[in-house]
Amino acid sequence: MAEIDRYYAYQTLFSSRKAVPKMEFLKKLEISPATFKRDLTMLRDRLNTPILYDRDLGGYRLQNPDAFQQLPGLWFSQEEALALMTIQTMIGQLEPGLLGPKLKPLQTRLNKILETQGADASVLSQRIRVVHAGKRRMPLKSFELVAKATVDRKQVEIVHLNRQSGESVKRTISPQQLIHYRDNWYVDAWCHLRGGVRSFSIDAIEHCLLLEHDAKDIDREQLLKTMQSGYGIFGGQAKAWAELKFTPERARWVQHEEWHPDQKGTLHKDGSYTLEVPYSDERELIGDILRMGPDVKVLGPAPLVKQMKDALQKMQKQYA
Repeated sequence: MAEIDRYYAYQTLFSSRKAVPKMEFLKKLEISPATFKRDLTMLRDRLNTPILYDRDLGGYRLQNPDAFQQLPGLWFSQEEALALMTIQTMIGQLEPGLLGPKLKPLQTRLNKILETQGADASVLSQRIRVVHAGKRRMPLKSFELVAKATVDRKQVEIVHLNRQSGESVKRTISPQQLIHYRDNWYVDAWCHLRGGVRSFSIDAIEHCLLLEHDAKDIDREQLLKTMQSGYGIFGGQAKAWAELKFTPERARWVQHEEWHPDQKGTLHKDGSYTLEVPYSDERELIGDILRMGPDVKVLGPAPLVKQMKDALQKMQKQYA
């Protein structure tokens, strides 16, 4: 009997909710005492299976069998299984075809666990909905290669489209981390062409080739400082702090939102709310401010105020 099949057989024996004698394991699994001993060690120490030997009952049983069901290599309570099912469903809606097929075996097992607990897993996907906004179509091959290079610590040769300039540039990168931001995937990487850390939108990668060269590793703290100092997806050292004042009506939402990990917020007596956030590139910040319409006013710095005025004037001309 194959090892994985043998572990499923253990599941069947333990599901009887009684203590199972050693000889019953040896007979039904057709294994030797030495193999049984190794299996117990594996199940207990490496797979965290809650197996106890009950001297009074003369056999092996699960600790609190009502709370646990089995997956190959893992043990989950019903609540944990439901949480994993929820995550799996969200992943499938988040990026259809990306991880869904690879998680199908896990989903099948989770379905069976929930069914044994009296839960209907088939309706779960109908009760969870992920709403996408501004999601761009992404070539699956590029994502898989970049993800593999990120995990395996390899360099990647890419041809990346700079949408602002319209120019496609061939370069070699050392991926550091994958970022899922506002429904789109990015990779923070060391760019060997520019000699610095850059963020690349994966959907803008027109060509991708996995290389054998080891990736250049960047210190984690340095990477976070470089890529998270600015506002939004734009990395780099913050050049200024934006001060925004929201109306009392909008403040009811904004005061509970995180615009930046280092933000500073002040709720005033009249219900208005002042938010201060650092930024290295104002493009995304201006876009988010404009979404708030008349519910926000930029108090500073002066260059940002001017850029907002220019943007509003250009918008007004569109409707003149």
